[in-house]
Amino acid sequence: MIKYIISVILLTLAACLLQQFLPAIGGLHGARVLILPLVFLCAAVTVDFATMLVLAYLCGFLWDSQHTLGSHGGDPEIYKEQIESLSFGYSIILYAMMGLLMQGIQPLFRKGKWHLSSLLSGIAIFLYLFSEYLLINFVRGDFTFPATAFYRIYLTSALTMLFSPIVFWIMFQLASLCQHTIRYDGLTRRSRYID
Repeated sequence: MIKYIISVILLTLAACLLQQFLPAIGGLHGARVLILPLVFLCAAVTVDFATMLVLAYLCGFLWDSQHTLGSHGGDPEIYKEQIESLSFGYSIILYAMMGLLMQGIQPLFRKGKWHLSSLLSGIAIFLYLFSEYLLINFVRGDFTFPATAFYRIYLTSALTMLFSPIVFWIMFQLASLCQHTIRYDGLTRRSRYID
């Protein structure tokens, strides 16, 4: 179990590095594949609750660190109007909420129904991005929701969900290498003969 958790943490760190090199797709309203949240969601359904909380803290800390480096709102010489941003640490709470959602379907995942977890990862990322956008609007003090923002959130969720089978395959390979069981077949049906 410990080897699997360490390998998942290393995979999370690798996803954080890879996220830096994934560009936004201009033709899809600036949508992008969010590898770090996807790795977290796929890992959250394969580990116990305490480990999921540790991963939520790690991923939220890394996510906030990536997005809040530098002065508030950017360099004042370049950005004449400072951009409101959320406080450091909000992502940890949002990651924990996504992890709780994935933990809720863990019994189905352990029975081998990983495709439901794949679908739920797209829904969880949509809820994460939508909640983040609502929080930013709350900090700004007004509510604007242009259609391009909805398209960006929707398309980012859909693109990220398409990559979830690959991440689940990597998780199963890591579990196999670490001799860790993340899936149980459940009770097998036994035929009973009445004599």
